Amino acid sequence: MSEIEFQKAEQHIHRELKKWGEIKGENSWTMFKVIAELVDGFEILNKLNPCISIFGSARTKPENKFYQLATDIAAKCIDEGFGVITGGGPGIMEAANKGAYLQGGLSVGLNIDLPFEQFNNPYIDPSKILHHRYFFVRKVMFVKYAQAFIVCPGGFGTLDELFEVLTLIQTNKISKVPVILVGTEYWAGLKQWIIDVMLHQANNINEKDLDLIPITDDPDEVVSIIRNFYDGSDRTHSIKPNYDL
Repeated sequence: MSEIEFQKAEQHIHRELKKWGEIKGENSWTMFKVIAELVDGFEILNKLNPCISIFGSARTKPENKFYQLATDIAAKCIDEGFGVITGGGPGIMEAANKGAYLQGGLSVGLNIDLPFEQFNNPYIDPSKILHHRYFFVRKVMFVKYAQAFIVCPGGFGTLDELFEVLTLIQTNKISKVPVILVGTEYWAGLKQWIIDVMLHQANNINEKDLDLIPITDDPDEVVSIIRNFYDGSDRTHSIKPNYDL
């Protein structure tokens, strides 16, 4: 045994290893719950027409300007021929489902049990409501069937959804699709930080990555970005599920 190996062995003898306070044997059976949730989601969403996922805060009130903006954007997405997918709860999610519903289009809700978001908003087609236990399964459903992502003002959950989608696109794990931030006053500071710190100071992203996150306040521009992406002169992007499992 070398001196380094001897020292490591001696350290191991004198080190008190941490132990689990609790570990449940039935955790391995959780996989069956996960599989069932995935199957339910695929069975429903795989039969639907192409959709656009709209993210945003559950805490946004109807009198908030972004609530009405999300409603208008969702309605225009319906007019463009897409359905709308949201998290199924209140706030921005309700606003987007409302816009789709009132426009006579496909309105899908991927609900999840949370302390302040435990109900479906009333603007979802009853046969298009999915109930999720696991966040990561819900994200699979959001991402696989969405042909664009519209991100309205929100909190940690919205940021989580936004950056996961950007990461998947950046690493070519899903097809490149439009990701549009709605709300200049809300998102401009974040994008400037990304430019100043992530790009210029730390060099942790490429400059071309900034093209992935346009910002606008105009519902018509949102639709124009999506339309140009699929119907532009080069016609290089097709409408299809974002990845195969």
